[in-house]
Amino acid sequence: MVDILGKALLDYQSGNYTEDIKTYSSLDEEDSVPLPYLFRDFDEMPFLEKKALELTEGKVLDIGCGAGNHTLYLQKKEFEVTALDASKGAIEVCKKRGVKSSVHSSFLDYNSSKFDTLLLLMNGIGLAGKLGHLHAFLNHLKSLLLPNGQILLDSSNIIYMFEQDEDGGFWVPNNDNYYGEVTFVMEYKRQKSQAFDWLYIDFTTLQNACIALDFDCELVSEGEHYDYLAKLSLKS
Repeated sequence: MVDILGKALLDYQSGNYTEDIKTYSSLDEEDSVPLPYLFRDFDEMPFLEKKALELTEGKVLDIGCGAGNHTLYLQKKEFEVTALDASKGAIEVCKKRGVKSSVHSSFLDYNSSKFDTLLLLMNGIGLAGKLGHLHAFLNHLKSLLLPNGQILLDSSNIIYMFEQDEDGGFWVPNNDNYYGEVTFVMEYKRQKSQAFDWLYIDFTTLQNACIALDFDCELVSEGEHYDYLAKLSLKS
């Protein structure tokens, strides 16, 4: 599989920035991911990301770390933090930027250690892919938690992307799939990734899944546009 994200991050890190990543989704939307944004510092991060970093405690795993922005910030705060990403190029960039501990692995294949805080920022819960995979994904998260540990994740309720009627309801396609299940393809310098599944989950649905797995699920903060930060912890 072509490492689109890794190639783009390596180009930017090397000073070869000429274009951004294009994305195509099953929602019939074409968009782009500006590479400079993937190298943002703390001051440039959205409020929900800043809040998550402020709530971070103990030994940390930064899941889907990308260019390592969150890891680098926490390192400066003297946290013991490991950056994890399935993109080989992303991990190379992390090392070049000074990340001390990094792992090139898919999340579900990683089981080498346990942590006080698991970070899933920039909609990292999307790695679950589909709602039907969420329980297995949450169970794997649980297996990586130390006693009294926490999971900090942000996501969005993308119901706003569907047509709204006069009564305020939304017209969601009746295709038996959860409306937050999206398929993406990324393109960079005329190379395209394979299609991959990505999950956006509304808070109520997340909370219901957590109840079934004995997680406490707290709504920490809400953003300005259907986005939120949640804290998951094991019930005592």
